[in-house]
Amino acid sequence: MKKQQRSEAKAECASSAKRNTTWKSIDFSKCERKVKKLRIRIAKAQKEKRYNKVKALQHLLVTSFEAKALAVRKVTSNKGKRTAGVDHIKWDTDAKKRRLYRKQVIKR
Repeated sequence: MKKQQRSEAKAECASSAKRNTTWKSIDFSKCERKVKKLRIRIAKAQKEKRYNKVKALQHLLVTSFEAKALAVRKVTSNKGKRTAGVDHIKWDTDAKKRRLYRKQVIKR
């Protein structure tokens, strides 16, 4: 039963990341509820000292579409949103914001 729930959660996050959505069509209140629910589950697992569960839930949170969309929204709506970052790129249009929550190559 637990494996089935985990695979459904992974499939949900993976499929939602691949869906073709526009920035304005994202329901941020729904995203906030999902992220909050995951954070509560992480805290509960930590309190019960179920560290493998904590690790799995943290992975779900980090890779979820909802968390990425909320992070991009937070960065693009704060006080310094008109200032380009270290990469000299401003995220001022919806198309640029949409690109950010998709998978990208990590440059190290």
